Amino acid sequence: MNSDELKQLKHLALLVRENIIKLSTDGGCFTGASLSCADLFVFLYQRFLNVTKDNLNDPLRDYLFLSKGHDVPALYGLFAEIGFIEKSRLENHLKANDHIYWHPNTNIPGVEFHSGSLGHLPSVAMGVALDCKLKNQRNKVVVVTGDGELNEGSVWEAALVTAAHKLDNLIWIVDRNYFQANVATEELIPLNSIKDKFEAFGWNTIDVDGHDFEKLDEAFSNLPLANRKPTIVVAHTVRGKGLPSIERRADRWFCNFTREEVNALLGELHENKMAELNSETLVVR
Repeated sequence: MNSDELKQLKHLALLVRENIIKLSTDGGCFTGASLSCADLFVFLYQRFLNVTKDNLNDPLRDYLFLSKGHDVPALYGLFAEIGFIEKSRLENHLKANDHIYWHPNTNIPGVEFHSGSLGHLPSVAMGVALDCKLKNQRNKVVVVTGDGELNEGSVWEAALVTAAHKLDNLIWIVDRNYFQANVATEELIPLNSIKDKFEAFGWNTIDVDGHDFEKLDEAFSNLPLANRKPTIVVAHTVRGKGLPSIERRADRWFCNFTREEVNALLGELHENKMAELNSETLVVR
């Protein structure tokens, strides 16, 4: 990945975060959780997945299933920037004249499956991955879950069956932001070590910084890690990433800000981005 490509990814991630913040009013959305996975979606759609606005119905496309459906503001925020939907449609959030609301809806181009009830889509992704294998197709199938979502028993059933069928075309990303709704995961039901658990179930496992595009590129360029074994990617992220005032806060899972608060947060987002750029410049020097 060259410097220009890296800059483009970072700029796109900034635009996606702007969209998430703008969706966090007039009814609100799951702001903190969506900010944690914005970089993941940008990376996947720009660097890894064979999915574009022109091949959404191509049977040979890659698939992404968003099992932690409450993070859909990040997905819709990205779709609006890469041409899957018109950006003006984001203004229809939670309105009766559109299908843009708190969870994914297949009436939105690019959404492969409805989700909202946690724990369901690992099984859906497994079925699609198996179908692709039976057809001798080379589609990549990605499913994204939250870390708290791993408390659902159905995810472990899916993990067992996926490994049994040796589906090395399936990649499961755990958005490891260490929060489940309004409580820290380790205070509710401790999850560590996620890697050890999935390895015991027959999966390849890797850890990666979910906000570092270069590290993501390095990790995903080596997939699958082994033939005939599925892969778990534990992406370590920060809830509320990009907004220091709400980062790592249990009470900023769902947010419904006033218009004035949204404008202030957009200012904070850009100030934080400038601070990061200045810090990077100092490191380079």
